[in-house]
Amino acid sequence: MKKKILGFLLVVLCFNFKVSSQETFKVMFYNLLKYPDEVAVPNRENDLEFILSDYQPDLFLVCELNNSTGANTVLNITRSAISPSFEMATFATNTSDDLSGDNNELQNLLYYDSTKFILEEEIIVPTGLRDFNIYKLRLNTIDQVTNPVEIYVVVCHLKASSGVVNAQIRFDMVVELDNYLSTLPADTNVLLGGDLNLYEGTEPAFQLLLQDTNNITFADPINRVGNWSNNPNFVDVFTQSTRTRDDLGGAPGGFDDRFDFILTSENMLGTTDINYVNDSYQVYGNNGLSACYNRAINSSDCAIPGSPYSFEVRNALHNFSDHLPVTLSLEADVTLSLTDQEDLAEAIRLEKSLIDSELTIYINSSRYFNQRLYIYNSLGQVVENFQTNSSQRQVFNTNSLSHGIYFISFSESHTQPLKFVVSH
Repeated sequence: MKKKILGFLLVVLCFNFKVSSQETFKVMFYNLLKYPDEVAVPNRENDLEFILSDYQPDLFLVCELNNSTGANTVLNITRSAISPSFEMATFATNTSDDLSGDNNELQNLLYYDSTKFILEEEIIVPTGLRDFNIYKLRLNTIDQVTNPVEIYVVVCHLKASSGVVNAQIRFDMVVELDNYLSTLPADTNVLLGGDLNLYEGTEPAFQLLLQDTNNITFADPINRVGNWSNNPNFVDVFTQSTRTRDDLGGAPGGFDDRFDFILTSENMLGTTDINYVNDSYQVYGNNGLSACYNRAINSSDCAIPGSPYSFEVRNALHNFSDHLPVTLSLEADVTLSLTDQEDLAEAIRLEKSLIDSELTIYINSSRYFNQRLYIYNSLGQVVENFQTNSSQRQVFNTNSLSHGIYFISFSESHTQPLKFVVSH
């Protein structure tokens, strides 16, 4: 009997080790459309809260932020929609136009989950038009002193509009970024999120970002380089415009361009200490339908039965901005450091541990809303999984589970599995 108990404990320990081996971090870049000065659509803060509640990013990169009031409002939205632990970098007005008008209308900023990331440094790289805002982050891990995992996040907004002159301005801006990146170690992890306003992959600014002779060479994780503008073959990566009406602010042309990107340094596609998760790149709200070309994103042409993005999501996106957000996930084999383990232990609880056909859980921390929940058998094998929503009380059907002992856990390292017994 002792041998059986010992064997079972070893299985549970192995299970715990496996759960703690990897963390995933969700990233979103979003052009906020002159927030908060653009007021053609009233109460669009509600739409942003809906969007963030649904996607739950850990890093939220933004451009077209007008002022500190808007910056603080967005911070409050991230705290209510995602997690109270969200913080923002220092709001800084644009320095690049100080000698040519000093309008300071459009700024960039980073919001981040402070339980997962530590902001180490904030860098401004000026250009002839708008700054590159660069943020050096360190993962908040238990061994961060001896084995730090760091990443530089670049947030940018290149010159808008077509034509040779504007393409040259975009190129000149990227030259300034490249000059700064040449001062970093060649193996630095770099993520770039921005409204690049590019009409085709052959444009010099984009080619410079991807140039393999650079100190830091970027890659398009989804590998969809081509002549995007007004080309329905690239509808799956279009981000602009979400609208066909001209009374809502922003561009009214309908869905026809790929302007918004998240690029990674090439090493993050391989085996560095923090990597791009394969196939995780998405244009949030884009169902990839050719019928959506030149349509408003909330049009019935932009979804079919079974499409991942519902009308409610697409309508919120349509209302908030003329751009769609771009998202991807990163992963690292780390264990996060948490200062409130006791509180986290109370964040999730089971209504009862002996169940028949339904498992009821209570989630008392917004961190675990809209996350994947896994059921393991006593051998540590995944036998079922569920997606949580944003309700405190959640009920899951367990008819697929046979009689026996099971464990339930999120994939995050700091959540200990909870045991329950299926009695049927």
